[in-house]
Amino acid sequence: QVQLVETGGGLVQTGGSLRLSCAASGRTFSSYAMGWFRQAPGKEREFVASIDWSGFKTYYADSVTDRFTISRDNAKNTVYLQMNSLKPEDTAVYYCAAGDMPYWHTLSRGSWGQGTQVTVSP
Repeated sequence: QVQLVETGGGLVQTGGSLRLSCAASGRTFSSYAMGWFRQAPGKEREFVASIDWSGFKTYYADSVTDRFTISRDNAKNTVYLQMNSLKPEDTAVYYCAAGDMPYWHTLSRGSWGQGTQVTVSP
């Protein structure tokens, strides 16, 4: 399995931006689909975005479409989540996931990072 480490979380005001990074170990990173999930206090973990191995196919939750952008750099074994126009409801722990396919129900069965906290103040 691939090992994943998320960075880039923090505190930001409403309307601000953050970029999360997820560094993966292993020589087969480019063969994995990657995704981002989040979990807010008292809520279940939910899908945010995913990207296929090539980087050409991306998928987003309705709640983040047009605000978040997922991308990957296979040369750096890293996947990114650019988050713009942040809202208080985006506050959550954000997790990186790796799997065989870029769909949330398959990614959720793959490898996970430890998470990074994102807090958006009103």
